[in-house]
Amino acid sequence: MSKKIANDSLIIGIDSGTSIVKAVAFNLSGQQIAIAEVRNKYHSNHQGHAEQSMLQTWSDCIDVLKNLSSKVDRLANRTVAVSVTAQGDGTWLVGKDDVPIGDAWIWLDARSAGTVTSLTQKKSERCRFENTGTGLNTCQQGVQMAHMHQWYPERLKHAEVTLHCKDWLYLKLTGVRATDPSEASFTFGNFRTRLYDDQVIDSLGLSQYKHLLPDIIDGTQLLHPLTNEAAKSSGLLAGTPVCLGYVDMAMTALGGGVYAGNSGVKPSNSTACSIIGSTGVHLWAKNTDSVYLNQQGTGYIIPLPIPDIVTQVQTNMASALNIDWILNLAADLLSENGQPIAHSELITRIDGWLAKSTAGGLLYQPYISEAGERGPFVNAHARASFIGLSSQHRFADMVRSVLEGLALATRDCYQAMGALPQELIISGGAARSNSLQNIIASTINAPVRMSTREEAGAAGAAMMAAVAIGAYSSMDECIKHWVTPFLAPAVLPTPSLNDTYEKLYPLYQDAHHALTPLWSNLSQCRNQTTIKTPLDGTDKNNKQGPLQQPTPPVKGIDK
Repeated sequence: MSKKIANDSLIIGIDSGTSIVKAVAFNLSGQQIAIAEVRNKYHSNHQGHAEQSMLQTWSDCIDVLKNLSSKVDRLANRTVAVSVTAQGDGTWLVGKDDVPIGDAWIWLDARSAGTVTSLTQKKSERCRFENTGTGLNTCQQGVQMAHMHQWYPERLKHAEVTLHCKDWLYLKLTGVRATDPSEASFTFGNFRTRLYDDQVIDSLGLSQYKHLLPDIIDGTQLLHPLTNEAAKSSGLLAGTPVCLGYVDMAMTALGGGVYAGNSGVKPSNSTACSIIGSTGVHLWAKNTDSVYLNQQGTGYIIPLPIPDIVTQVQTNMASALNIDWILNLAADLLSENGQPIAHSELITRIDGWLAKSTAGGLLYQPYISEAGERGPFVNAHARASFIGLSSQHRFADMVRSVLEGLALATRDCYQAMGALPQELIISGGAARSNSLQNIIASTINAPVRMSTREEAGAAGAAMMAAVAIGAYSSMDECIKHWVTPFLAPAVLPTPSLNDTYEKLYPLYQDAHHALTPLWSNLSQCRNQTTIKTPLDGTDKNNKQGPLQQPTPPVKGIDK
């Protein structure tokens, strides 16, 4: 550490995810001291809407900070910095007096599928992709704003700034309207400069809304003090430095080990990091001049808070959500027979089920999200399916097939980045499964190491704050203490499983290519079933328009 700070000092990392909102206290050596969390809430429907209350999100953030105070002695006095990260993409509109314009559209919102199709057909699309390094999908703020411009213009008319989730929390903590270089560049900018790009904004048809884009600040270089109001609500001390972290994908990768700096622990261009959470995020740290921009125009380029280092990213819309779904089937059946069972207990049975099943016996397409898929291909209509079922298959075979589907999706994403990694670090709740580690290692034919860091996203954000306050002279120095000690021994591929998955992988690709027209037809069928008569404002071709025309926001009311 380069700056003398009290030995008992703490940094709080806030991570407001899709499922859980967390506040985590770390000491300056990177050890996790305590955590507080609450379940997140959002509402959705079968027409692709997925929205989240901005005021409730702020209230949840305050709750976890208060709960953390009850777990850590003298938390307020010992806290030398707070850093915030959160779920990425989505559109969090703020109007006069920092009042939300209704609920936020989160990344799961899929109603802009038709807008994605229109934008990707523009002649300027390749130029936009090469600047941002990011393919268009329904998750993104730029696409959602373009859709709002057509269908919900009143929302944009009343907005003064458009933020992301972490930006909203930063505004409430500090009173500063800002965003970070990661989300700014992959949405509206250039990953090489980390600034907004007029060509990108013009390509999205959003030139008239440039005034809504907030200033870009790098949290490793600029902090803002906690306001008196936020201090009173949270129990922390007014003036405590607050750091705006990068998007949660980048923070989790940083905290999990995607980049080891110049420590020599691992080669920088051969190791990748996969986050096996609700979604699957696959990241590869590279120099800006060594990224691979595929011809399909998919994926993300997300800067890290390290000069000239970015992550090349492909993201599965659903990862562990597939595991949750298959286990919930078992829980529902047992509950109907008067035998309720906890989700955690079913997780402990996975290894036993795998022992009763045969590798590669079924093929599972892991697109269980109602928002479809976004990596390495974009299709809002994609849905999950089992292929090859027979009367001989049992539940154990289906469980194995789901895990294999996640591993095949992981390989699919790395193939779209140009190659397979020579080593893979994984994090996230599902990453703790030894069976899943072995299946993934055998699918990509490379060693897999788990990051034992429990809260990698909050840790990554806290690392930014640690550098910003001078506790470490550089991110490389911070990584040596906060990341490297938390990497577990490698799980090696099993040769026989690798042989099986080498044969299964091309079939997996063939399957989703063959199913593409069927997904579209099924989507039309669902819409015709759930919507008996056309609704005002509905796009009759792709049915991605609004369910109703929005009303102007009322000050102080979160719709």
